[in-house]
Amino acid sequence: MAVAAHHQDVSPNGAAADHVEDPIAALYALCQDDMTAVNALILQRMQSDVSLIPQIAGHIIAAGGKRLRPLLTLSTARLCGYQGEKHIGLAATVEFIHTATLLHDDVVDESGLRRGADTANAVWGNKPSVLVGDFLFSRAFLQMVHAGSLEILEILSHASAIIAQGEVQQLMTANDITTDEAGYLDVISSKTAALFAAACQISAVLAKRPEKETTALHTYGLNLGIAFQLVDDCLDYAAQEEQLGKALGDDFRDGKITLPVILAISQADDKERAFWRRTLEELDHHEGDFDHALMLIKKYDALEISLARAEKYSVAAVEALKQFPASPYRDALTSVATASVARAT
Repeated sequence: MAVAAHHQDVSPNGAAADHVEDPIAALYALCQDDMTAVNALILQRMQSDVSLIPQIAGHIIAAGGKRLRPLLTLSTARLCGYQGEKHIGLAATVEFIHTATLLHDDVVDESGLRRGADTANAVWGNKPSVLVGDFLFSRAFLQMVHAGSLEILEILSHASAIIAQGEVQQLMTANDITTDEAGYLDVISSKTAALFAAACQISAVLAKRPEKETTALHTYGLNLGIAFQLVDDCLDYAAQEEQLGKALGDDFRDGKITLPVILAISQADDKERAFWRRTLEELDHHEGDFDHALMLIKKYDALEISLARAEKYSVAAVEALKQFPASPYRDALTSVATASVARAT
């Protein structure tokens, strides 16, 4: 669960986000040279004499989105005043861990599309996807050893274990309408936020910053990760399809138990609960079911409440950055946190 922060004087709609159309693009611009080096290292490290490995690795990495996790490592390293080169390898490590989990997730979820493109398992099958995921995990661990820090190795190893644990926990609660908000938050804290937190925390360790700054960056990453996942889960019921990179309502059709659904179920009458049980547990879908789900979610203000939860985590992330002096990196990281919720409004 995220570390609490005092935040009464922080607004998630603050000025830092107002002047940047895409805060992640602004963060990328700040770290452009570093990110170019990371991309080159990723390309180098995913090579293998077994030709299928770089084919599959390249396919999933190319579909990986905005590289936010390695960007967090690069930008927080600069925020901490780090002047060396080891953050490049660590950012690549973070991306390899993330990519490996995506390969495994798509197999477990039987996903056919990711960001509008065919998943690796849809193209090459489940077995190669799992094995290439394992290859990327091994590459990640080889790369993190090069940092020469047992503490960084421990942080990233622990995060990898937490992510896997979250996957198993999600599997155990899949299609279960009795899942409560605490259980859901445990899953997203593990599956999504743990790597956000580790990606930021290792930068302070690398830069040999004091413990309070290490803790602050862990807090920032964890809260940012939770806010991002909460908003992503809301967008499945509120976004335009081009914003999602997948079909609207995919989570509903897959029977995923996310916070908007949990909140609607918590107030449902017997008839409504029977609807959720049929659609989410039994995956028995009829025409018009998604529209009915949207109506029930709106009836109980479940999206608004979910986004209010996300805003709380976004604000806590911003507050954690106050441990650091003002800088372009702090401003950009603040904007990323504030915009994490704004993209759903």
